[in-house]
Amino acid sequence: MTALTDSVAVLAGVGPKRQENLASLGIVTIEDLITYFPFRYEDIQEKNLNEIGDQEKVTLKGTVVSEAILARYGYKKNRLQFRMMQDHDVFSVSFFNQPYLKDKVILGEEIAVYGKWDAKRKALNGMKILGSKSPEDFAPIYHVSKAVRQSTLIELIKVALELYQEQIFENLPTSLIEKYRLMDRKSAIIAMHFPKNHQESQQAKRRVVFEEFFLFQMRMQGLKARDKAEVNGISILYDVPRLKKFVETLPFELTNAQKRVTNEICRDLRSPQHMQRLLQGDVGSGKTVVAAIVLYAAMTAGFQGALMVPTEILAQQHLESLSQLFDPLEVRVAVLTGSTKTKERREILAQLANGELDILVGTHALIQKDVFFANLGLVITDEQHRFGVNQRKILREKGLRPDVLFMTATPIPRTLAITAYGEMDVSVIDELPAGRIPVETRWIRHPQLDSVLEWSLKELSKGHQMYVICPLIEESEALDVKNATEIYERLQTYYGDTYQVALLHGKMKNQEKDQIMENFKDQKSQILVSTTVIEVGVNVPNATVMLIMDADRFGLAQLHQLRGRVGRGGDASYCILVADPKNEMGVERMKIMTETTNGFVVSEKDLELRGPGEVFGFRQSGIPQFIVGDIVNDFNILEVARSEAKKIWQNSDWQHQAEYSSLVETLKIADEEQFFD
Repeated sequence: MTALTDSVAVLAGVGPKRQENLASLGIVTIEDLITYFPFRYEDIQEKNLNEIGDQEKVTLKGTVVSEAILARYGYKKNRLQFRMMQDHDVFSVSFFNQPYLKDKVILGEEIAVYGKWDAKRKALNGMKILGSKSPEDFAPIYHVSKAVRQSTLIELIKVALELYQEQIFENLPTSLIEKYRLMDRKSAIIAMHFPKNHQESQQAKRRVVFEEFFLFQMRMQGLKARDKAEVNGISILYDVPRLKKFVETLPFELTNAQKRVTNEICRDLRSPQHMQRLLQGDVGSGKTVVAAIVLYAAMTAGFQGALMVPTEILAQQHLESLSQLFDPLEVRVAVLTGSTKTKERREILAQLANGELDILVGTHALIQKDVFFANLGLVITDEQHRFGVNQRKILREKGLRPDVLFMTATPIPRTLAITAYGEMDVSVIDELPAGRIPVETRWIRHPQLDSVLEWSLKELSKGHQMYVICPLIEESEALDVKNATEIYERLQTYYGDTYQVALLHGKMKNQEKDQIMENFKDQKSQILVSTTVIEVGVNVPNATVMLIMDADRFGLAQLHQLRGRVGRGGDASYCILVADPKNEMGVERMKIMTETTNGFVVSEKDLELRGPGEVFGFRQSGIPQFIVGDIVNDFNILEVARSEAKKIWQNSDWQHQAEYSSLVETLKIADEEQFFD
């Protein structure tokens, strides 16, 4: 009995070595092989010489009018050259390092050659010979290796489809196939490899992309449904009058966006269902205050709260912020980091375990084995994508399924939010506090740096401070970028004794970094030259200038984070990008930064330019790598797939209905979480 789970070794021509080579491409089973789709198609429709442009890839058909000459040169290199005639026009054809094609070129016979046209030389740089028969319109192109050639892969796929196509069963509900007029699965897989025309390839791709997104969203919605159904979630029945009174004591009026997200989180706290919520907001939008309010709410219900942050600088800063907001006699807050002294650490852990501490702020030190909470009810992780999944899980397990709030100041495009965080509810602070002056962003070239340094003297003379960010610590032969050490020495010379210049980078010890940062906050130094260690969370309201060297080396999201370190006080602030981009993408990034200060717009543009895998380090954060679907270009399909998956999960009995039987089986096979009964 044949099945798609059969090894590719069952196919003729696949011995141990070829099996190993295919496995290196991720092809182990027949299913892997037939779903190893082309990443593009070459349009090989025949054209006439008078309708093609320079460097265009085309198929030219004509008669061979000269003998094919094979010339060898260099080490193991060769060129096959001959002439062809189309109507009355003669042109030359060259193939490099394909000597085996010589026998296919026969004087006087008609031939079709696919290649790139060189108008100046009136020559075709050949890629493949298609024979004298009229070629198909579309040729699939696959990602292959030196050990597995295109022709080998295509032949194996043909054989596999002939033998196994009857084993390709439908996995989508009939209602969805009819509703969206999708191809059936078998037809779509065949057409992905061997489309009859452009239209058929598009329809096949549409079906495969929908299937990929829909199955993923079904798993995401399943995780969400399972989490919501947990009976051992906790109800944090906070004291409403006390919470309202606390909000009234805040030194500023909450924005409408802050009020909205606070209400969303508080509803989750009171619910017996387990909270998993992502709170995202632009730099300076006031997430810390929201965190303070909900931590206070948990405290009034007798629960403890934990706030985990990625750096010691940020942990200390959060402690200061919370201490200013809370009455120390009412709310007891402490900080725990790797630098906490042994005696102090022992005291903190004892107070935490016996319930004397209400809120513990800290770095990954919070997840050490000897950290025990008396009654942990709420876990908040700030800049959550900086932590691994396991680190976040360990912190959650410090209590009996505490409610979880993830926070990020990296605005995540909705595209990514519903993909990477499909199992979470998402709250967005999309409004800045009143009175915030947008940071003015300018882009200059390196020769203009001296004039900027001269201008900076005016800002410094007002008592303001300046960041100077460099991409590298020390000189690198590989990259022609301004390193931090070189810039630091240059600025020391430039500002002399008038202004104090400090240097901060990741290779320093934590204690040394903290001291340098503390000196800058206390205005003992006026200029801080740094690598990107100050990217997240650092709050120095007196800093009004952010100078970023070789800005084209940074991603848009990172540039926006760095820009967010200034403009935190009441004075006008500036971000100066120093860059000589080498390509159009670099120029485009600089233009985007000068045109908008909206982090969500910036993040969408970053996603469009760089693709989902690179944005915000999501390769390490669990964003799926879809085979065919592109979450930017196919976003409409992603939205529809999510909507349909959500509707199905809202039907509590769907897993036992005949229409969904094949879908349930597909998800059971693919899913490790086993949330199906």
